[in-house]
Amino acid sequence: MRLRAPAPARQPNGRGGAERGVAQPHLSGACSAAAAMDVGAADFARCLPCLQDRVGRAAFLGLDMEFTGLHSAFPQNNQPSLFDSPAERYQKVRQSVQRFTITQLGLAIFSEENSNKYVVHSYNFFLFPSTLGVTDAELTLSTSSIQFLSHYGFDYNKFLKDGIPYMNELQENILSQRLLEGNWKVCSALNLNVVKKAIDEVTCWIAAAKEGDTVILQDLSDSQMLDVQLVLRQALPNVWTQPLGDNEVMVKKVSLQHRRLLESSSHDSCQKELILTSARGFTNLFQIIVRAKKPLVGHNMLMDLCHLHDKFYNPLPESYEEFKKNIHHLFPVLIDTKTVTKSIWKNYQFPRVSNLLEVYEVLCSDLNPVDPACPVIAFASDSARYAEKAAPHEAAYDAFLCGSVLLKSAHLLLCELTDDAATANPSFSQYLTMLAEYFNKVNFIRGGVSSINFSGEDASCRYPPPLVVCVRGWPRLDERQIYQELQPLCRFDIRRLSENQFILLSNRFKHVIRVLHDYKDHPKLQISVYRHWRHSPHVNCLLKVSGIVALWSLLAFVLGGAPSCSP
Repeated sequence: MRLRAPAPARQPNGRGGAERGVAQPHLSGACSAAAAMDVGAADFARCLPCLQDRVGRAAFLGLDMEFTGLHSAFPQNNQPSLFDSPAERYQKVRQSVQRFTITQLGLAIFSEENSNKYVVHSYNFFLFPSTLGVTDAELTLSTSSIQFLSHYGFDYNKFLKDGIPYMNELQENILSQRLLEGNWKVCSALNLNVVKKAIDEVTCWIAAAKEGDTVILQDLSDSQMLDVQLVLRQALPNVWTQPLGDNEVMVKKVSLQHRRLLESSSHDSCQKELILTSARGFTNLFQIIVRAKKPLVGHNMLMDLCHLHDKFYNPLPESYEEFKKNIHHLFPVLIDTKTVTKSIWKNYQFPRVSNLLEVYEVLCSDLNPVDPACPVIAFASDSARYAEKAAPHEAAYDAFLCGSVLLKSAHLLLCELTDDAATANPSFSQYLTMLAEYFNKVNFIRGGVSSINFSGEDASCRYPPPLVVCVRGWPRLDERQIYQELQPLCRFDIRRLSENQFILLSNRFKHVIRVLHDYKDHPKLQISVYRHWRHSPHVNCLLKVSGIVALWSLLAFVLGGAPSCSP
């Protein structure tokens, strides 16, 4: 930061230009093609009006996120398991969401055009927790997640240096209260040093300054400009501050009466609402999406929904049912393409796929029994780079894949049930009718139900029967050793039942059949189908207690003898 003498105020350079995309001819130049796809803090406020307009006119929205980690290693056994009930899984995900953060959020805005054509605008939003007057956030990084993102070219400089701030309602309420009390707190260590230097320099300057004199502070970032202004106003009642642009703040010596007049002015850049809007950052767009009530489409989107709730709405509640209720209130129509395609893949001879990109490629190939080119999905000019090259695991591209897979799947379902004439130019409302049975059913990865139903009861699924392992002559055997023993054959989730018994769960019948066959005569591991009345420790304990009680009753009867009758 540097001080300089005041100079005539300069007008910031204008930026704009008409957008070339033919699909959206009436949009303003606020979201130029050069910057629209990758949006950081420097561009976000300028792009927000354009984004609001596009979301309002969208048919639906595709969503994807990248994180600093997925499953927390603390506490142990936090990995997803077939033993998990939905409530248990939610608690595991909740613990992970509280530790990790979003690095990149992808939003694909699909607009319906004529003749069954959709135009898509895809955006990558780089996010970074707000440091503006709230408690300093702690970030946890998972080594595997960081390596994964690095492999696919993730820009960590953009994330760290130009990440868009955000906050949830609880954090906003804390910030609002501090503003009302005039108790501003500088949370950034970098900003704190700048603020201390500014106070020292302005204090030295003001001792000799006359009323009306000004000095200009230079080389301040956007957050430093706000911190410096609020702290100076709080510490020195006879100064006024005003941003000049170009990272400069003007400090002026004023009388107490003049200060009060300036504080009531509608042109004050440090008004509470302006500060809150700036601090909310990406949360402003989140609130626009919530108000729009457009169908929200994702793929395996439970983790995404938890982060949306925690980062932009409110900290995740302890209650699983409350979480479901909140999400359904925020997003009345959710569609998980994993749930949709799992069902479709059962009815067609499609090859096995392992990720979203492979699903998309199958639906766009000749393997699709209906026209794979229908409906037509075109990139807008500001998203044209995806038309030239795929970018898997870039959030905006994966969001585009989610929306495209949804449209292709809906068209396939429509053609299956109706004649060719009805499917020539179907509307999006017809597609939604075909997808109605999948609304709000989010895929549940490796767990006790097939999906989480955010608008009703969770759907159970049919899994193979559990198996029980009885260990003989193999002391101190644990779950990890049993997993390693069975791994060459198949994959099971394992939980200890008693000292020498373990439960095995699999989601594939062939694995159960294989292990029962191959371990039929094993000398140390006796594997059989689990029977609750036979293998449950609780049932066995109850039977033992009942047997002891019955035995004592019998002994008491025998030893006591039959009562005699007196003549």
